Amino acid sequence: MFLKLFLIISLILIPKISFGHTDHYKNYKLIKMEIFRNDKLIGFSNFFFSAHNDILKVKNQLSITVSMFGSDIFKLESYGVEKYKNNKLISFESKTLQNDKEKFVNMRFDSKSNKFKIRGTSFTGEATTDNVVGNWWNHKLLSTNTQISPVSGSIKKQVVTFLGKETIELYGKRFDADHFKLQSMDMKLPKDKRLNFDIWIDKKNSIILKVVYSRMGLWEYRLKSFN
Repeated sequence: MFLKLFLIISLILIPKISFGHTDHYKNYKLIKMEIFRNDKLIGFSNFFFSAHNDILKVKNQLSITVSMFGSDIFKLESYGVEKYKNNKLISFESKTLQNDKEKFVNMRFDSKSNKFKIRGTSFTGEATTDNVVGNWWNHKLLSTNTQISPVSGSIKKQVVTFLGKETIELYGKRFDADHFKLQSMDMKLPKDKRLNFDIWIDKKNSIILKVVYSRMGLWEYRLKSFN
């Protein structure tokens, strides 16, 4: 009896991890995020939105530089384009330069097989359409169990858990946020390959506010502005 009562209360108090279509992003032009490591600004990730008829195009420009003792120890420059038709992902392309190593992803939706055809640095093959490109503009990352790396094209299985409601402050503004944990389904993966992110989302605007993870320091993506 107590177990049934607990399950009923849980269903009432814990929100379902479900979000609307990408269609409402047609109302946005730009999402700007700043990237910090150990509370020091090291880069940015900006998303530019353009819509025409039933096509939504999302361009991403990302730049990171980590320096120690006057020398750059990590640099990453990336540019990518996602295209959606009637709320469905139809293509994604990216080019990345990471410490002078080139990486890429070329992905297309194949209507005959109803799957994504991927050619990337780490993976070449097919992927199911429940995959979401792992960019931090898209709230649908929190309602799927599989994502595609925007840098290399690899497929990563994931588990998303709701942790609670919180009020957070960014750049002098306060937001009512839902806090989620996104982790690899296979926690036996090496730590440098494992997903382990804390994510805060403003469900009112369907925008990811902050992403935090630990890897050679504490990294944060913080929403600076959107319009």
